[in-house]
Amino acid sequence: MTAGLPRYRSGDRKLDTAIAELADAADVGVHRDILFEMIVSALRLTRENDDRGDIKLINAALKELRYSMGVFAPYKDTRKLSIFGSARTPTDHPNYQAAVQLGSAIAERGWMVITGAGPGIMAAGVEGAGSEDSFGVGISLPFEEKAAATIAEDPKLMNFKYFFTRKLTFMKESHGYALLPGGFGTMDESFELLTLLQTGKTVPAPVVLLDAPGGDYWHSWYEFVTKQLLTDGLISAEDLTLVKLTDSVDEAVDEMCTFFRNYHSIRFVGRRLVIRLTHAPTPELIESLNTNFADIVVAGAFEAIDATSSEERDDDFVHLHRIAFEFNRRHFARLRQLIDALNAATLE
Repeated sequence: MTAGLPRYRSGDRKLDTAIAELADAADVGVHRDILFEMIVSALRLTRENDDRGDIKLINAALKELRYSMGVFAPYKDTRKLSIFGSARTPTDHPNYQAAVQLGSAIAERGWMVITGAGPGIMAAGVEGAGSEDSFGVGISLPFEEKAAATIAEDPKLMNFKYFFTRKLTFMKESHGYALLPGGFGTMDESFELLTLLQTGKTVPAPVVLLDAPGGDYWHSWYEFVTKQLLTDGLISAEDLTLVKLTDSVDEAVDEMCTFFRNYHSIRFVGRRLVIRLTHAPTPELIESLNTNFADIVVAGAFEAIDATSSEERDDDFVHLHRIAFEFNRRHFARLRQLIDALNAATLE
């Protein structure tokens, strides 16, 4: 019965057979091998760890992620903007009004918004977009107010016990990010987001640091980053291209939408990075990429390709155009510059 099973097993033949039978009975198709390993992990965790708190943590995290993925699933084809900022911003503050305007403007462009579901900037984003175009990704804290009234009764409101599952949900479901002024939480979100983008641990996405008109919060942040991080070589100059500073809502919205003017998505297939595009790449564009971005190519060159067999198997946007190259998987800020070049090519 254990023939053909994944190498990752419980170590007990009878248990492995029982797990295989359960996976077969679940009838999950091509996901059978993953289900088998998940059950094995749960079994080994409970057998090898006598700390009930650890086991409860994993159990709760898995349930939170399962639930949130189910909430987002019906909207997987709609782009979403995550809006971060202070929960303490009053409704009459210019930053609050900027967040309202941002939520409204991005919803008019067919996007939905994701916020932390709390007061302040979070409530403003929902107020602007409307609850029908909003998701609330809340966190259970004893000292914070309950979810903003605009989304409190909405089925797209989720409450998380753990920050790490909440953050994972933000990053997994977002196509763009707008950060308005905030405290430690906003700083945490901004630096973790930039770390994930810089290291390729999340897919490329536009990031706007938005001030109210005349505000200097993000300019002060930028000065610190430039003086203390860039000057000492702790980051590269290209890393600063991962963000756009502005005090204009219109510019923020344009940054989100322009990012997807031609670029659609990426996928690694074997050793190559496949970039899906809305417009067919011209020979001139391919030549330009090979000239200007050779530094991030490990071997070979950029080329236009058809959908790979892996993408066809998964029905993964097979109708789109594609380019592919062997990416060094190190310079992700340069990858962002490559995406900008692909988008700019549609204007020429």
